[in-house]
Amino acid sequence: MDHSRAPMVEALADYQRLGRYGFTPPGHRQGRGADPRVREILGGALQVDVLAGPGVDDRLSRGGYLGDAEELMADAVGAEMAFFSTCGSSLSVKAAMMAIAGGDGGLILGRDSHKSVTAGLIFSGVQPHWITPRWDEDRHFSHPPSPEQVRAAWERHPEAAGALIVSPSPYGTCADIAAIAEICHERGKPLIIDEAWGAHLPFHDDLPTWAMNAGADICVVSVHKMGGGFEQGSVFHAQGDLVDFGRLKLCADLLMTTSPNVLLYAAIDGWRRQMVEHGNELLGAALETARRAREELARIPGIEVMEEQLLGVEASHDLDRMQVLMDVSATGASGYEVADWMRENRRIDLGHSDHRRVLATLSMADDKTTVDALVDALTAWRVQLSDPAPHPIDLPAPRDLQLETVMLPRDAFFGPTEAVPIEQAAGRIAAEQVTPYPPGIPVIVPGELIDRAVVDYLRSGIEYGLNVPDPQDPELKTLRVVAR
Repeated sequence: MDHSRAPMVEALADYQRLGRYGFTPPGHRQGRGADPRVREILGGALQVDVLAGPGVDDRLSRGGYLGDAEELMADAVGAEMAFFSTCGSSLSVKAAMMAIAGGDGGLILGRDSHKSVTAGLIFSGVQPHWITPRWDEDRHFSHPPSPEQVRAAWERHPEAAGALIVSPSPYGTCADIAAIAEICHERGKPLIIDEAWGAHLPFHDDLPTWAMNAGADICVVSVHKMGGGFEQGSVFHAQGDLVDFGRLKLCADLLMTTSPNVLLYAAIDGWRRQMVEHGNELLGAALETARRAREELARIPGIEVMEEQLLGVEASHDLDRMQVLMDVSATGASGYEVADWMRENRRIDLGHSDHRRVLATLSMADDKTTVDALVDALTAWRVQLSDPAPHPIDLPAPRDLQLETVMLPRDAFFGPTEAVPIEQAAGRIAAEQVTPYPPGIPVIVPGELIDRAVVDYLRSGIEYGLNVPDPQDPELKTLRVVAR
C-alpha cells in the first residue's frame, strides 16, 4: 500500500482548500463563533474541527477516507484489521472484552489490569477469573503474569472465553506474550493484549516485541501515550480466526460516540505515515536519548534508575527503556513529594509517582534539551532536600491485596448499595472501584470482599498524597458497599 498517503489528513486539507462550510455541528463553525479568547489559544484546532460526515466526507462516507486510513494502519503493522477509536483505549478494551466474552463464559485477567477493564466487567456482566500479579515484596512492585500463571488459570477455568493481559505495564514492564498466546491457542481461545503503552513497539526492533507479532489476537494501543496522536486517540488491531471482526466492530459501535472528532482520526493517520517513513530513525534516536538519560539520572545520589531489577525469571520478560522508572526511597522522600516539587519549582510534570518512585516517560519528541532539563531539575531537587518529612503509608503484604471476588462486578455495582464509614468497610462487599491514579490499577474492584489491610493502606496513602479520583467520596471517608 502507498504509505506516503494520509487519507484523513488529506481530506481535512481539501476541506480547507475548497472553502467548504457546513450548516451542521460543530456550532463554532471552524472557530468563527468561538470566543476570541478561546480562539487565540485553540484557533488552529478549531479551524479543522469539522463534522466527519457530512463534512470531511459526504453523508454516505463515499470518499472512504477513514476506512482507507484504517487499512493503511493495519498494513503498516501487519494486522488484518485496524479500528480507530476517539474515546481512548478505555473504549477499545471494553469493546474487545464484550466481543470475546459478552454473553457467556468469563475472562482470565491479570489483576494488574487498568480500571477500564473493571468498567468492561461492569458493563458486560462478564465473570472475572483473576491472575495475581507477581510481587516484589521488598519494593512493593507488581510484575505482569507469567505463562505458568496463565496456564494454571486455564486449568482452573477452562470455560473462560479468552484471556486479557496488560503489556507493557505503565512502567514499561512486559509479559512473555508469545508463550501466553501459545497457551491460549492450545485451547482454541483468543488472547487480548491491552498494549495501551505500546503503540510505538511495531516500529523498531530494539523495543519489546509487539503483541501482534507475538501471536495476540486483539491488541489495543493508545496512540496518544507513546505515539504522536491527540489525547483519546486509540486503535485496536485484530488478526486470526479466533475473533469475529464484525462482532468486534459492533461492540465498538455500541460504545463509540456518534460525533467522533476528526482531529483525532487525522493525528492517528498522520502518525502512521510518519512511523512507516521515519519511525526506525526517530525511535532509534529516542532510545539513545533514553539511554543517556538513564545514565545521567543514575548519577544523582539516592536515585536508583530501575532496569535490571525489573527483569528476570521472577520478574518481567522484557522492558521498554523509554519508560525511566526511578526509585527515590533512599533519599527518605516519597515520589509524591518529588513530583510536586518538580511541578512547582521547575514546571516539569512526571507521568507517575507513588510512595517511593517517579516515572519519566520519554518519547521520540525528547532530545538533549529536554533530558538536560529533567536531569538538572532532579539534581536541584536532590540538592535542596535536607530533612524529608516522614510518610508512613501502611503497605499491606501482597496476600492482603489479593481480595476475594464473591459477587459479579456488575451485580455489586448495580445492586442495592449503601455508603459506610471506611473504618467499617472491612468485611463488606465493594460496590465501587477504588483506583490510585496513575497508573490506574484498582486496589478494590466491585464484588470483592474488602479487608482491613487495604482500608489502612488507602487511608494512610490519601493522607500522604495518594490520588484516588474515582470513588463516590473522593476523600474516602466513606466507601460504597453492597447493602445488607
